[in-house]
Amino acid sequence: MPQAVRRHVWLVRDAPPTNEDAGMPLEIERKFLVTSDAWRGQASRRVEMAQAYLNDLATLDAGAMNVSVRVRIQGDEAFLNMKSREAGTTRQEFDYPIPIEDARALLALAIGGRIEKRRHYIDFGGHVWEVDEFLGDNAGLVVAELELERADSPYERPAWLGDEVTDDVRYYNLALAGRPFSGW
Repeated sequence: MPQAVRRHVWLVRDAPPTNEDAGMPLEIERKFLVTSDAWRGQASRRVEMAQAYLNDLATLDAGAMNVSVRVRIQGDEAFLNMKSREAGTTRQEFDYPIPIEDARALLALAIGGRIEKRRHYIDFGGHVWEVDEFLGDNAGLVVAELELERADSPYERPAWLGDEVTDDVRYYNLALAGRPFSGW
């Protein structure tokens, strides 16, 4: 299952890229399992999300595509998102708002499964943590994500944070759409 992936640009530089010096939109993100429900009392808001992909995991696994294309409805907003294929903390990401009616039509055209989740926002240690509580075929899975300015930015770990799964492609939303948590 492991695939050879394109190396991040920062592996050949002296320092990891930042969002400011990249010259392109970057997502610099760490992903963790959640070990308890202690985070629930810390959440400041919650958003319902439904998302699906316009290309599938097999196409990416085969190396035929270098980008995932996602449509997402979150609350009363909708977005079309493209994310580069690299594993790890840093990827190119392009996110565009679209009309909700268009997003519903695109969801109907999507390949593979649909991801449904509740995203909870938690302010902790000077950062905003996003805790995704998955529903449907991925029910029971709870992960926390943290977006950073630099790949090597320090951050404080909440007590409810478990193992890091940033490099485990099974936890990528695209992978969960094609191979749901319930089937593991």
